[in-house]
Parts: sequence; C-alpha cells; structure tokens
Amino acid sequence: MTQPAHGGNLVWAAKLAGCPPSAIVDFSASISPLGPPHSVLVAMKSQMAKVRNYPDPNYSELRLALSHFHQLPSEWILPGNGSAELLTLLGREFAQLTATVLMTPAFGDYYRALRSYNANVQELFFWEEEEDKGKAIKFIPPLSDSVTPKTSGLIINNPHNPTGKLFVREAILHYLEEFALVVVDEAFMDFLSPEEEQSLIGLVQKYPNLVILRSLTKFYSLPGLRLGYAIAHPERLQYWKLWRDPWPVSSLAEVAGIAAISDLDFQEQTWAWLPTVREELFQGLSQIPGLEPLPSAANFLLIKSQVSVKKLQSQLLRHHQIFIRDCVSFPELGDRFFRIAVRTSEENQLLLDAFNQVMIRNAG
Repeated sequence: MTQPAHGGNLVWAAKLAGCPPSAIVDFSASISPLGPPHSVLVAMKSQMAKVRNYPDPNYSELRLALSHFHQLPSEWILPGNGSAELLTLLGREFAQLTATVLMTPAFGDYYRALRSYNANVQELFFWEEEEDKGKAIKFIPPLSDSVTPKTSGLIINNPHNPTGKLFVREAILHYLEEFALVVVDEAFMDFLSPEEEQSLIGLVQKYPNLVILRSLTKFYSLPGLRLGYAIAHPERLQYWKLWRDPWPVSSLAEVAGIAAISDLDFQEQTWAWLPTVREELFQGLSQIPGLEPLPSAANFLLIKSQVSVKKLQSQLLRHHQIFIRDCVSFPELGDRFFRIAVRTSEENQLLLDAFNQVMIRNAG
C-alpha cells in the first residue's frame, strides 16, 4: 500500500503492523484523546431520525450557534465538509491572484488545494530549528522580491503545523494591510485557553481580505464526521456557495457541531489537561538519547531524530503497534523529523517505553 500523506491512516498502519486497525495506538493524527464529548454522542443519538431528510442547505442552526460562540453575525460563517473542502474553495480564489505565499514547512493539503486550480505557489521558509526555541513567533521573514503582495495571497496556520509554533497577532497584522487575500488556518487554536490564544477572528469584520478557517474535528475528536467552518466577509462566502456541491455537511455533523461548541465543561477540561500532559511528554522525550522534541503550543510535538524516521515508524508499528507521523510530506523536514499527538498519560508512557527500547536497539 502507498504510504499516506496524512496521519490517521490506520488501515495502512495495521497492514504494516500485522494487526487489526483497532489495536493501533495512533499518535499520527493530532486528535484529542478526551473526546468525543458525551454531550455530542447523546445529541447525535437523539437526532438519528434526521438522516431520513436532506440537511438544511443553509445550516441555519449551526451557523446561529457558531455566531453566538464567536460573537459574529451568522452570515459571516460558512460550515464545510472539514477544512479540506473549504481549502479547495480557497484554491479557486488563490488561482485568480498572481501568487500565493505559503509559510513552509506547510500542511500538505494547502498544496493540493492550490494545485487543483494551478495557482502560482511561492514558498517562504520561516522556521529555523536552531533559532527561536520559545513557543511564540513575533516576526516573519521578508518576502521575496518576486512577490507583489497587493496582487498575491498568503496562507498561515496558527498554531503552525507541524512545528507547533504560535504566531502572536502582531506578527500577522501588517500582512492584512499588504496582501489581497490572507487566510489564517486556526485548526489548532481552540487548544489554547482564552488567555493564551492569538486568534484573528475578532478582526474579520475590519478586514474583508481576511479568511479564518476553523476545525471542529480535532479539539472535539470528531474527524470521521468531517466538520469545519470558514469565517469571512459574507460576499466571499456567497460566491463559495455557488461553487460547492449541495449539502456538503451532513445532518448529524450539524447536530454534533452545535452540541460540541455548547459543551463548556469539555472545553475547560481540555485547557486544564493539555499543558501538563504535553510537558510531561516533552520531558520524557528529552531524556531519550537521539530524540530532540521542540516546544509546542498545540496538541502535538515535532521531534528531531538521529535515526531514520521511516525505520522508527516501522519498528514502532511492528513491535509495539504504535503509529507516529513521519514528516516526509514536508520536504524541508524529510526523514529526520516526526510528529506525535499528545495523548493520555498512560498512552504517552507506552510511547516513551517503546522509544526507549527502539532507540537502544538502533544504537546497538
């Protein structure tokens, strides 16, 4: 089987491990281990009858719930079949510009969406591993002279995937004055508490060239439902509605989304859980010779390895049924970096024990 470009492909991992997919401990997909929230499962079960009818094409209830959640008019919000569908719609917009600047290493689905419409991609490598060991990025390198911002677009994800770095708002603000279109993918922003987050949602009404992407699948552990949303000027979202397939979001996904954002206890539980468990995992990895974890503001860690990651990935699967995310799809990182999700303390300890064994075996 072809090696997956994304994490979470348990069918591929299970074939390599020689076990059922259910036996795999999946660190490759950055999904919270705390969910799905019980409230979401109860809501979906109680609304199963909705599968007999087509969804509301306007997703009025979900958009209203999200408008209250973000304190924005509902016409500024568009639910989508995961962020992937919304990225595809954006690819069509970016193709109309002279160039699209990607902050690299960049999430592979950005390339897919841009290439779908033959957009002109200009890469800007912003991260140097030996510099800026802290979590927050307060600057972005200068653009290439070949890029004219007034006729170009910019894509940033914040916190950044795969490094876990967090851009402070001020690092992005001046680009809103310069670029024709700025997309900030905040798929992992909700893992930060309100005191720490650096979202630009509050500025969308001020900048018609700003688009925010959000995911409901990672924080609430709902990747199988495929649910995300865009926040942008209503005129832009109206164009998107004309381009997309009908009923992209299922009725049950809409029910799940409304229940998820209403579960304030689950949100507080996640904000209280993540920093401590992430730090424990970081410290545990730091003590293993040959591994160098990098600080992260998200629910995942990027780790530099002295051993081939393809080799580590194979050994962890075959001997421990543990699946890590290689970074081969990020050309700047290659075979010496891998990414892992932060999971429960018990699962994290399984990973640390497995790494201790595997790294000793490779050192011998």
